[in-house]
Amino acid sequence: MKKIIVFIGILSFLGSCRNANQKASGNIALIEKYVESVENLDHDLMDSFLAEDYMGYGPSANDSIDKSGAVESWKNNVEELYEKIDYRSSRSVAMSIPDGENKGHWVSNWSQLEITYKEDGEKVTIWANTVYKIEGDKISKSYTFYNEADVLEQLGYVFVNPDNL
Repeated sequence: MKKIIVFIGILSFLGSCRNANQKASGNIALIEKYVESVENLDHDLMDSFLAEDYMGYGPSANDSIDKSGAVESWKNNVEELYEKIDYRSSRSVAMSIPDGENKGHWVSNWSQLEITYKEDGEKVTIWANTVYKIEGDKISKSYTFYNEADVLEQLGYVFVNPDNL
């Protein structure tokens, strides 16, 4: 009898691991499709991956945007600013946070992207990390981190310490 109980316990554990792995794989696939929609400059498809109550944060401390703002911003970027976005490298990992304020399923995506601008064909390379919260097979929240000063320097901006003026 003990062997049967242990066997059932092991099967339950393995089944829960399999379900967790399937959830993680599905979440990573969702983010890969989202990244592909960004690379293809397809703001309508991007919209379909975002939950109605989506909120995005970053890269600056005070940056935040809701779904309609995010879609409108991407639409403007596609029409006015970006000629091309090329993901040179993109890697994702899924994780689950069991409790607390950020409880839930998350995917972290590290990317190296090259953006080509429409106006002058200039290119910048960005190393970025975006962490996505997944709820109900939609992206409900994201935090994006990259060095904005590096991008501006690549575009020719010069930073001067006001104390040196």
